[in-house]
Amino acid sequence: MASVIEKTIRSAVTPVITAVANYNRKRLPEPNGGHPFLDGLHAPMQNEETISAMQVTGHIPEQLDGRYLRIGPNPLKKAHSPSHHWFVGDGMAHGIRIKGGEAAWYRNRWIRSNAVSDALGEPRKPGVRNPRSDTANTNIVGIDGRTFAIVEAGGFPVELNDELDTIKHNPFDGTLTHAFSAHPHLDPKTGNYHAICYDAATQDTIWHVVVNPAGKVIREEPIAVKDGPSIHDCAITENYVLVLDLPATLSMKRLIKGFQFPYDWNPDHGARVGLLPKTGSNDDIIWCDVEPCYVFHPANAFETADGKVIVDVVVHESMYAQSPYGPGGEWARFERWTIDPETKSVDRKIIHDKNQEFPRYNERMTAQPYRYVYSVALAENDSGVFDRGGSQLFKHDMDSGKTLTRELGEDRYPGEFVFVPRSDDSVVDAKEDAREDDGWLIGLVIDAANETTELQILNADDFMGELQAVIHVPHRIPPGFHGNWVAN
Repeated sequence: MASVIEKTIRSAVTPVITAVANYNRKRLPEPNGGHPFLDGLHAPMQNEETISAMQVTGHIPEQLDGRYLRIGPNPLKKAHSPSHHWFVGDGMAHGIRIKGGEAAWYRNRWIRSNAVSDALGEPRKPGVRNPRSDTANTNIVGIDGRTFAIVEAGGFPVELNDELDTIKHNPFDGTLTHAFSAHPHLDPKTGNYHAICYDAATQDTIWHVVVNPAGKVIREEPIAVKDGPSIHDCAITENYVLVLDLPATLSMKRLIKGFQFPYDWNPDHGARVGLLPKTGSNDDIIWCDVEPCYVFHPANAFETADGKVIVDVVVHESMYAQSPYGPGGEWARFERWTIDPETKSVDRKIIHDKNQEFPRYNERMTAQPYRYVYSVALAENDSGVFDRGGSQLFKHDMDSGKTLTRELGEDRYPGEFVFVPRSDDSVVDAKEDAREDDGWLIGLVIDAANETTELQILNADDFMGELQAVIHVPHRIPPGFHGNWVAN
C-alpha cells in the first residue's frame, strides 16, 4: 500500500502531469479514417426519447414482467476525437418496459454527471462523487429493488429511478469508500454481490468489495498489485473470488500524451489469476501464473471434486496495443481454464476460436457445474467491437463441446444477450441440467441498413428456431456495453 511519503509525492506531481497531458492533448493527430467509436454505427444519439407505442412482431410472453436495460457511452457534446476513448463517453441508459405481453415504453436518458447536467442547463444532481470522474456508462443493474448505473476505475454508482432518470450519485448509501466495478456477481447462496475493483489513481491496490442484499458494502478488502492493472471483471466459486491480474496497465506515456483512457499492453507486468477466499485477506490469495493475455469477461466458474477451479473466459491475445481509441486485437476466442491451486498453474483449452465477446449464462448456476454459455460474434478485424461484421449469436454446450451458430443477417449487429429464466419454477440443480436452458435470451440487434434497432426475444432451448418476439425501436441504439433484465 502507498506510504505517506508516496502519497505526498503523487499529490505534488499530479497537477504537473495533468497540465502536460492537457497541453499534449491539443496536439494529437486525428485518427486515420475517422474515429471508430464516434462515427458510423457508433455515432451518438442526439436526444432523449420516450416512446409509448412500438411495433411488436410475434408474441411477448406473459411471464415477462420487468425492464430490459442497457447502457453505454454516448457523448453529449462533440468529443475531442484524437484523445477520445470509447470507454469514457457520457453514459446513456436505455430501457424497454415489458408487461402483460406488451412493450409499454422505451426510454433513453443520459446519466447526469455534473458535465451533462451543466450542458443541459439543469441543476446538478445530489450525491457523493469521485472528484476525478462522475460518469457511469458500463453496466446497469438492479440491487435492493433499486437501479444503479455503474462503472470501473474509481467512479461511484449512480442511482436511477424506474424510468431511468438520475436520482443521485450514490456510493451505496455512503458505505463504499474506494471504488466499484462494472461487474458485481451475485452469490445465489448468500444474496451478496462480489466485485474486484480498481481506482485509476491507485497503482498498488485493488479491492474485493462485497455488497449485501440491502445494497450496503460489508467488505472492502485491499489486495496488493503493481503497475495499476485494469481489471474489468471477476468470477466467483463456492469458496473463492477469482482475481484477473493481467498485463493491461496504466501507461504514463499515454497519460502524458493526453489520451483519456491511458491504459496499454504491458507484457512485463506478467499475468496471473488469484484465488482469493471470500472472507480471506491479501495474504491468503493463491496466485497462479498464466500465459500473457487479457480477459474482459468470464462466464461461470466452479470448483471440482479434486480441488481445482474451472472458469470459462473470452480471451484476447492482447489489449489496447492495437489502438488508443478502444478495444481491439487480432482475436478473442472462448476458452476453458483449469486452475490448479496445488501447482499454481493454469491449463488453457480452446472451446471455440471464433472472434466473440459478452459471454452470459443462466446465472442461477453461478458457482456450480453448468452446461450452456451464450456469446456474441465480434468483427473479424482489429478495429474494435461491433465495427463491422459480427452478425451471429453462439450457444456453447460445455458438455458436448459443440457450438450452435445463429445467423442474424447482413448488416445486423447484436449486443450482449442476457438469459432470463422462464419461471420461478424452473429450478436448476447441478445434477440435473435438463432445465438449464429453460428461458429466453433477450438483447438488442442493430439493423444498420435501416438505422433501427430490435429487442429480440429468443427461446434459449430452441436456439435455432423462430424468434419468440421482436420489439421494434424506430432508431439506432449505438452499440453499448452491458444489459440486464430487471424483473418487477
